[in-house]
Amino acid sequence: MKKFQTLVVFCCWAVLASAQEITVAAAADLAGVFPEVAARFEQQTGHKVHVNFGSSGNFMLQIQNGAPFDLYFSADVQYPQRLLEQGLAEKGSLYHYAVGRLVLWVPNGSPLDLRRGLHVLESPQVKRIAIANPAHAPYGRAAVEALKHEGLYETAQPRFVMGENISQTAQFVQSGNADAGLIALSLALGPNMRNAGRYVLVPEADHAPLEQAAVLLKNSKEKQTAAQFLEFVKRPEIVKLMADYGFTVPGGKK
Repeated sequence: MKKFQTLVVFCCWAVLASAQEITVAAAADLAGVFPEVAARFEQQTGHKVHVNFGSSGNFMLQIQNGAPFDLYFSADVQYPQRLLEQGLAEKGSLYHYAVGRLVLWVPNGSPLDLRRGLHVLESPQVKRIAIANPAHAPYGRAAVEALKHEGLYETAQPRFVMGENISQTAQFVQSGNADAGLIALSLALGPNMRNAGRYVLVPEADHAPLEQAAVLLKNSKEKQTAAQFLEFVKRPEIVKLMADYGFTVPGGKK
């Protein structure tokens, strides 16, 4: 019996000793789906995943200044490519994991007729429009491009309420601090907003594609576990989960 107990203790210790923890810098549009992705990975591997959500541009600056992230999931592809060019990411690790979609979202109580698309923002009832800061948030850049494409930017710009990232932008419109918001489809389909409002897709032709990519970072202390998580994201069940949140993904569907 004592030998059995000793073996159990040793096995438990061995599992704990082999468990690793990685830190992921993730674009804010992943805030709805990535907690579940991380939970599934932890359950299946025993490794821990700590996910920080924020704006892709701010994360890139933090990484350039030595922030201790293991993986970087950006809401665009240019930022990860820049890190590769600067030697801050592992060669060959770039993975185009998704294409995001931009939507115009309003709370359930809004009288706005979303069938008008972005032109509903011309309504005098729209006093404030929430968008992500285009200086460092890809969804913010896409929002500006779409508004300019529809000839609405000049009249909309004075009414902007800017979030530091797309998640904060969504909070602004959901809380009533804005009358309408240009946010990620993945957040509109997320648990916090799914039943709280209505949305209409912004035509993809109105802005550059929101091609999203990830890289394994050069200064990662847990490269093996980080690479394992990156491979995990490519699994069919995770591809399907991402598609359920409105992402177009390799091998998946909208």
